[in-house]
Amino acid sequence: MLALGLLLLILAPIVGALPGPGGVFVFAAGLTLLLRNSAWVRRRYVRFKRRWPRHGAWADWGLRRKSAKRRAQREKAVAEARPAIEGD
Repeated sequence: MLALGLLLLILAPIVGALPGPGGVFVFAAGLTLLLRNSAWVRRRYVRFKRRWPRHGAWADWGLRRKSAKRRAQREKAVAEARPAIEGD
């Protein structure tokens, strides 16, 4: 799985040169495989997200990560509860 993920990452720029958005999907698939199967890649990804939080949020959204969905639901619940608390 690691080799396939790496191969997809290498192929992404080549496929990206073709018309259409194929390179984005190939890159996302390769990154997903690497994130699921490599602790080293996960650590690097966490560092990336800490350094550039906005880009990390977009990456989570693009990869449809469960942790990003949970975080968004938690933030939405806090935002909905906040006006009720501040209004009192």
